[in-house]
Amino acid sequence: MLRLSKLTDYAVVVLTQLAEGQDLQTSPAIAARTGIPEPTVAKVLKTLSAAGLVASSRGARGGYRLLKPPARIPVAEVIRAMDGPIALTACVDGSVIECGSRGMCPMHGRWDPVNAAITAALTAISLADMRRPLRPACVQPRHDRETNILQIAE
Repeated sequence: MLRLSKLTDYAVVVLTQLAEGQDLQTSPAIAARTGIPEPTVAKVLKTLSAAGLVASSRGARGGYRLLKPPARIPVAEVIRAMDGPIALTACVDGSVIECGSRGMCPMHGRWDPVNAAITAALTAISLADMRRPLRPACVQPRHDRETNILQIAE
């Protein structure tokens, strides 16, 4: 099963909360609004700050803010910030895990198009999209045969 870490899930929640306001928001305030424990929010914000997605200001009027508009922050970038490269298996390009049977595996290279399609889909969805109200209609993926990329059709 493909699954994101809990911290990545929390990171999306924290970032969408930051996108709600124009002002700086503190870690305790974000925790109160999201229901995520404050130490976890602080840990997530520290990682997101190191990745260049949020900026922090110290002091009595300090807090955190997004460095880019929500529409310019793809979900894939959040995943990379929290979990590292998007890699379904050890044998895809960019995986941080080394595959022990890479040279003789019949699947070598075969997962790359699948990984690319998932990465493209996650790149096509921004934080602004994650903030939009849910629609009753199901989102249908569409495969573009020319670019070999999975696209989200609305």
